[in-house]
Amino acid sequence: MKNIPHPIQYQGSKRNLAPIILRYVPKNINRLIEPFSGSAAISIAVAARQIAKSYLINDLNKPLAELLQLIVEFPIETASFYENIWNEQHSDSLEHYYKVRSDFNRTQDPRLFLYLLARCVKGSVRYNSDGMFNQSPDKRRHGTQPKTMRTNIYGVSTLLNGKTEFSSSDYRDVLTKAKPTDLVYMDPPYQGVCGERDSRYFSGIHHNDFISALEELNSREISYIVSYDGRRGDKTFGELLPNSLGLTRIELEAGRSSQATLLGRDEVTYESLYLSHALTDKLAHKQIDYRQAKPQQHSLFEPITHYA
Repeated sequence: MKNIPHPIQYQGSKRNLAPIILRYVPKNINRLIEPFSGSAAISIAVAARQIAKSYLINDLNKPLAELLQLIVEFPIETASFYENIWNEQHSDSLEHYYKVRSDFNRTQDPRLFLYLLARCVKGSVRYNSDGMFNQSPDKRRHGTQPKTMRTNIYGVSTLLNGKTEFSSSDYRDVLTKAKPTDLVYMDPPYQGVCGERDSRYFSGIHHNDFISALEELNSREISYIVSYDGRRGDKTFGELLPNSLGLTRIELEAGRSSQATLLGRDEVTYESLYLSHALTDKLAHKQIDYRQAKPQQHSLFEPITHYA
């Protein structure tokens, strides 16, 4: 999974966990659907392995969804626009960043968003209560070099162009399009950290509504994977999904948090991955040992519970 292109810096991206998550993606799926795509790391990883025939990439953050579409469908123009903006910052990079941020908030031009994501602190998307992007620039760096960005954009376009649908809709509307031959991967706004409001999306999702949506998918025998709750040390984030959904739960080791490292604490972050019953049925022939991780994956799979 080395050298997979990723033009969008995005906090919370599943880029690093993608090789592990892909262990639970069956081969030759018709379509991969990401209702909460973020940087579309899973779609990109699946496309790099040529596992799916087509893709549906959705994110409620409209400029982000539009940016992904521009990267895939207009790579030359998008890369050139980024290079021009990046080159304009060298007289006064901080003033330039704030000007681009102001222009973006006024116009919602997704091409401006790419520069902001490359330059803002930790690739962390943040909005104020009025829906204005308000993240500060990283003063230690100037963002991805144009040559590198161009390579990443071209790479993603090569993987996804001609076989991807883009949208910016409510996740429940997207889920109605799923078919038994598809696979849905969901990484919703991180509950427990965001509560009912996630600054990446202007609003979070309601836990009970999400459970109802999963119940509906179960009734239609839709295969899906959910990244949801997590823990760090003794602290947990978010509610577990209920046993009544009949899911297989796996804990993935996501490494030490930057905060724990700064404080000198030996706290490892774990994220839960849930597999639907329809999916585990498809994976049965792979004879996956859910309790054991391959050493090179640097992950931990805790005991799995299957529910009838």
